[in-house]
Amino acid sequence: MKTRSEELQVFVAVIDCGSISAAAEQMGQTPSAVSRTLSRLEGKLGTTLVNRTTRRMDLTEEGRFFLERARLILEQMDEMEERLSMNRQTPTGRLRINAAAPFMLHAILPWIGEFRRQYPGIELELNTDDLIIDLLEQSTDVAIRIGELADSSLHARSLGCSPVQVLASPAYLEQHGTPQRVEDLAKHCLLGFSQPESLNHWPLRHAQGDRWSIRPSLIASSGETLRQLALAGEGIVSLSHFMTHEDIRTGRLQVLLSEANNGYRQPIHAVYYRNTQLALRIQCFLDFIQRKLAMYAS
Repeated sequence: MKTRSEELQVFVAVIDCGSISAAAEQMGQTPSAVSRTLSRLEGKLGTTLVNRTTRRMDLTEEGRFFLERARLILEQMDEMEERLSMNRQTPTGRLRINAAAPFMLHAILPWIGEFRRQYPGIELELNTDDLIIDLLEQSTDVAIRIGELADSSLHARSLGCSPVQVLASPAYLEQHGTPQRVEDLAKHCLLGFSQPESLNHWPLRHAQGDRWSIRPSLIASSGETLRQLALAGEGIVSLSHFMTHEDIRTGRLQVLLSEANNGYRQPIHAVYYRNTQLALRIQCFLDFIQRKLAMYAS
């Protein structure tokens, strides 16, 4: 009997997800159905692909060989379908996007309605994570990463950049005064990141250099948490324009020390695994969001 593509998809999903139950949840099947498919595949091949115990799953030597070929076959099938779709100019299929919560909230969600109307055949799955994820493990097509991009085997596309500004609410400034010089910040409550530490080096020129290292009075892991604290009048913060532009426009936050700002712009990249021609649905999304991000570039 010949192996079917559905069986290859199940096998790859089990390995990527780490368990039959996790693969079943991802694929919308029952664990027993996934287990039967995996057993049927092994029966057709006449070999054991995965050693299964109650606690773990390990690929056999044959399984490692077969996994590499299965991935290649599925990728070639996807590419063939995508080429046909591109010829029809109707992007379709599920698109899994991952981004940090602030970027998802302020730079993607406001445009989702317009994107869906423009590309009704694309089924979106939006996931947030403030930490760097494994795209393969999380079954993610494209992830948006903010800041300098570390060396990686991933492919990247620049989507633009966003200015970083020092901000505070009118209520905070009324109570504590407005800093006139960079050095005045030492007298204020500063809101900073718990990680990475580089985000606590604010883009401000001063006598000793062009970055001002702060000692935060209050720290958080998420930029959105810091934004909410700043809006509540809890201190001064340094955040990217893509998540604060509306606050600045409406006066909820005020830009401070603009004359000392060194002009740093935070890079924004889309990262993905595929090194062949991008799937049309991914290409359409990246082109779309890049046009929208141009609005936050100043």
